[in-house]
Amino acid sequence: QVQLVESGGGLVQPGESLRLSCAASGIIFSIYTMGWYRQAPEKQRELVASISVADTTNYGDSVKGRFTISRDNAAKTVYLQMNNLKPEDTAVYYCNARHSVSVRQYWGQGAQVTVSS
Repeated sequence: QVQLVESGGGLVQPGESLRLSCAASGIIFSIYTMGWYRQAPEKQRELVASISVADTTNYGDSVKGRFTISRDNAAKTVYLQMNNLKPEDTAVYYCNARHSVSVRQYWGQGAQVTVSS
């Protein structure tokens, strides 16, 4: 059974930082592209960042220079370091695993991030 379990969400003030973690089980982690998506109320889900099996990273325009995605294949975990958070970063953040060949994908249950003063 595949599981993606996010942790690290919470409430922070503008300008502060958070680190999200996503622990995977039930998959061969090293052959999956891992990603973080987010969905704010009444908005579509959007890509925040992704990291390929070759460690190539890709970021949404709104988070470039502030967020960093990384992966630890031994720990089967992907991280999202979020710095200089803004109120518009408020959303539910979802972990995604996409097989590098078959493109089959899995989703985590989501972690709430709220940025507010």
